[in-house]
Amino acid sequence: MTDTTLPKPIAGLSDIADRYDLFVVDQWGVLHDGAKPHPGAVEALTRLKATGAPVALLSNSGKRVADSYRRLEKLGFDRSLYDLCVTSGEQVHRGLRDRTDPFYAALGPKFVMFAWDPDRGIVDGLGYQEVAAVDEADFILCAGTDRPSLAEYEPVLRRALERGLPLTCANPDRVSVQPDGSLKICPGAIAELYETMGGTVRWHGKPGRDAYDAIRAETGIRDGAGLGIGDSLAHDIAGAAGAGMDGLFITGGIHRADLPDPATPGSVAALGAEHGAVPAYYSAGFTW
Repeated sequence: MTDTTLPKPIAGLSDIADRYDLFVVDQWGVLHDGAKPHPGAVEALTRLKATGAPVALLSNSGKRVADSYRRLEKLGFDRSLYDLCVTSGEQVHRGLRDRTDPFYAALGPKFVMFAWDPDRGIVDGLGYQEVAAVDEADFILCAGTDRPSLAEYEPVLRRALERGLPLTCANPDRVSVQPDGSLKICPGAIAELYETMGGTVRWHGKPGRDAYDAIRAETGIRDGAGLGIGDSLAHDIAGAAGAGMDGLFITGGIHRADLPDPATPGSVAALGAEHGAVPAYYSAGFTW
């Protein structure tokens, strides 16, 4: 790798913001940690919106967009600071509602759900029936995790595989950073395990291109230069690259233990290569 292809460190978004016509920003790990905003993040989003370029928040949250609105408002991110918000959970809701996708059209009405909490907004009003046992289900809806280890899901997944149940994944993240800095398994890890076992999985969210295309269509910025900002190389940076955008990698998120402090162009490039996505830029945090 030559110096010209190494990721460039930036002090903040003000170094590069004037080069782009569209910004796609991750939530968890970039704007906040689930409990509080990251230092400088509210100001950075405010300044980014003031550039006049559309700002879209794109999250692999397994919940609907309304949940993101509530959480962001509570954490100090006013609705006026971004133009739109897209979540993978909302994409699943639309798939289950519209049933135009062959995967969803073929689903029966009964499902087993893996979730963080009792919230069932992703299926409310759609006519599906949640059941307690895999033996009664037509499919698995994977939107959260309620068990501490992946191994605890294996017996359930094994039985689901025997029955040929498809699984729809509303959050493709494998891990997330908790407020105390620890990592927690996410639905994507369960879906990946099921797929490895031979199960059928319908993925939504980053790094898939659907959400990026929807953002370009809604903002009207179909051909302009875009910048994807996130802390996950495999999701945010790979997703941006797949959508024809540059990537700004936030090193203080889920990969912070994988990098020296401070990160270097070479270390970021090497880690990016491991995950199949080398960013154009990197910064310790989402700051202006």
